[in-house]
Amino acid sequence: MLDDDDLGLDEYKLATRPFPPVEAHDVAVTAAPVKIEPLVFRAASDFASQSVPVREFVVDELIPAKTVTIINGDGGTGKSLLTLQLGVAAATSGYWCGREVSGGRCLFLSAEDDADELHRRLHDITKGLGISLSALDDLHIHSLVGEDAVLALADGKSNKMVPTRLFHMLEVTISQLRPLLIVLDTLADMFGGDEINRAQARQFIGLLRGLCARYGVTIVLLAHPSLSGIASGSGSSGSTAWNNSVRSRLYLDRVRENNEEPDPDIRVLRTKKANYGKTGGEIKLRWVDGMFKPEGGPDSLVVIAAQSAAERLFLELLQQYTVAGRNVSDMPSANYAPAAFAKDPRSGQITKKGFEAAMHRLFAANRIKVAIIGPRSRERKAIVIVPTD
Repeated sequence: MLDDDDLGLDEYKLATRPFPPVEAHDVAVTAAPVKIEPLVFRAASDFASQSVPVREFVVDELIPAKTVTIINGDGGTGKSLLTLQLGVAAATSGYWCGREVSGGRCLFLSAEDDADELHRRLHDITKGLGISLSALDDLHIHSLVGEDAVLALADGKSNKMVPTRLFHMLEVTISQLRPLLIVLDTLADMFGGDEINRAQARQFIGLLRGLCARYGVTIVLLAHPSLSGIASGSGSSGSTAWNNSVRSRLYLDRVRENNEEPDPDIRVLRTKKANYGKTGGEIKLRWVDGMFKPEGGPDSLVVIAAQSAAERLFLELLQQYTVAGRNVSDMPSANYAPAAFAKDPRSGQITKKGFEAAMHRLFAANRIKVAIIGPRSRERKAIVIVPTD
């Protein structure tokens, strides 16, 4: 069958042109009839022999895996910065808005900020997290500032959203890099249709969900709210089809009292839609030295405690492994430290990604380093604890 999502405008028009009507008495038909295949259904009873799939999240209750999440935010609220922090958290198996993030490669495609601005922001973020920029091998950024950033255009005759060359380039990149997460900044730059057109909105999200289905990737799409969305507090943009077409929608908002902003450094991330969790949740954030951090309360305390526990256990296990002659590496291998420690019975509830994040922080804090060990004939690299004065 034709995959019309992969066709250009001319090819699409050719492939979808209507067939001439054929009367029952016609006998001379020159074109071969088009064979229509039936839909394939399956009996629900087939599931009885299978285990129930676990619901996956990139960020628990906020960003479900392998689908599209929209994050709305008015200009200047910091949604680009906040999602760049999400990319860092994914690349380092860290925390975002006080919640653990699934570790994996992230693509950050920005039509809002140039490479220099992204560099400045990443510098502030890594400095605030106590990690090195060199730890971000799995965060890949691309700025489209000054370029055509449209991923799909509306065909005026068919009202159909047609993928652009950029969309196909993005798909090829996804097929090669196999990222866990993609951030698209923003909808206004990448959607070449009418934001209040329900059909076009649903088709655009459908194109993105197609990428999610084909490659198991999670997409976070940033969008500006409409004036009515700001006024109502819903944060929605354009047609209600944007909200209805995604499985999760978050809204980064300022805190206002009597139309005034008492503290300009405070933001609230509100859960406006969550098909797989609770709506109405709020996470208060404070802008500090170029990044957002959970504001007081239990979230920030939980993160600090969890990070400290993981770092402490990493150092304890490293010391014990070193004494036993079981040297571990900072590079993925048979003796990769986070993987080895996660399998250790003493690891408790700390996962591989938790140990990875702890390792990055310990390197950044100069509490561990990679050293050459062993005799000259059998030299090898291993992680060692940096002696304290």
